[in-house]
Amino acid sequence: MNDLYQLSKNLKVLRKQFGYTQKQVAERLGITHQSYYAYESGITVPTLQNFIKLARLYDVSLDELLE
Repeated sequence: MNDLYQLSKNLKVLRKQFGYTQKQVAERLGITHQSYYAYESGITVPTLQNFIKLARLYDVSLDELLE
């Protein structure tokens, strides 16, 4: 399976498990809602800094975001 697809799928699942909206996650990352939407849609990938922030937000390893 495509890593970008898996990442976008995992981000959506984790966000819903934690009860966050896309806007709330974007605010926590310090990015626009549109930028976060692009992560979940598989249009773009997070920067390394945002990748780390996402892992911390969801208390998972970077590897787990891609599994």
